[in-house]
Amino acid sequence: MTETDRLDATFAALADPTRRAILARLATGEASVAELSEPFAMSQPAISKHLKVLERAGLISIGQDGPKRPRRIEAAALAEANAFLEQYRALWELNFVRLDALLDQLQGKPPKGNN
Repeated sequence: MTETDRLDATFAALADPTRRAILARLATGEASVAELSEPFAMSQPAISKHLKVLERAGLISIGQDGPKRPRRIEAAALAEANAFLEQYRALWELNFVRLDALLDQLQGKPPKGNN
């Protein structure tokens, strides 16, 4: 899977509020499918479908604890998505700095950093 494919899968998985809630729950620790389905008004098979999407995106993995197969969050895919978004955050911060300077200029204020 290419980096673009991984990002597409990650953002598609994160687009659903149920999957985001599942990730929020898994951020506190491993959980079984039954535990993950408790707060939702949907069947366990429906939750399992959401889990499959999260697994394919690499956002969660399946552990092995005897007969149990708890799900756990995986940080790598989230870190990759965060790195992608950070590029744009830096761009927006630069744009805000330039906008602040323009507003100061329009208001007749001296440029910041020149005393």
